[in-house]
Amino acid sequence: MRLVAWLGATGAVGAVGTSAVAQTSCDKPVYLTIDTGHMGVAPLFAEVLKRQDVRVTFFAAAERTQTDGDSLDNHWAAWWKARAAEGNEFGSHTYDHVYWRGDEKSIEPRFRVRPTSGAFAGREFTWTAAQYCENITKAADRLAYVTGKKPLPIFRAPGGKTSPKLLAAAKACGYEHTGWSPAGFLGDELPSETFSNEKLLAQALDRIRPGDILLAHLGIWSRKDPWAPADLEPLIVGLKEKGFCFQTLRQHPDYRAWIAAHP
Repeated sequence: MRLVAWLGATGAVGAVGTSAVAQTSCDKPVYLTIDTGHMGVAPLFAEVLKRQDVRVTFFAAAERTQTDGDSLDNHWAAWWKARAAEGNEFGSHTYDHVYWRGDEKSIEPRFRVRPTSGAFAGREFTWTAAQYCENITKAADRLAYVTGKKPLPIFRAPGGKTSPKLLAAAKACGYEHTGWSPAGFLGDELPSETFSNEKLLAQALDRIRPGDILLAHLGIWSRKDPWAPADLEPLIVGLKEKGFCFQTLRQHPDYRAWIAAHP
């Protein structure tokens, strides 16, 4: 997935408020969330998260992969199932990685959208609220199938691009939106020529605060120097050394009640 631009790093896109799984006591929680991508670094993510005993929340779409399929196909099913067994949580990222492009002027909610994955990638459509909800649910259903675990009743719109009407439509069909914190934009989608891994790591360790939701991806096609091999484990270790602990969005105070009410 590619965010619209550096706006995401400043929190202008998808920013959220404040906390979340495994620890008994967690005074300085952060919430690492991971969106799908080309999956080339997925094995590395799995190794690091297991080694560091960290649970995260994955947001998944059926995105094109380096294995000539998509990130929710049968090739990756065992990988997803293993992540569920480790205690991670899951949410929809819309099945076709569908960007909201604008609201239509109509009595009933209708939205201009553009999928970036699947058979209709790159084309623009006008969808009803029901069609948009169907695409959220399609990813959630596929996640439930490949993980054997029911996803959380939350979703993340690609690029964090939404409108009040879109959020209301999604909420009416059972999905609360989850963005990320301004300091939680880890920069793995940015060009490595101008945003080096060293710079992104230092920035994250300096800016992240308790309660922040962090955002990374399972592979970005456009970044020449991949972020995860250089920064993922140093970031986790560095945050732990500063007293932070990692939780999933199931424990986040902004979503706990919603999740409990939508089992």
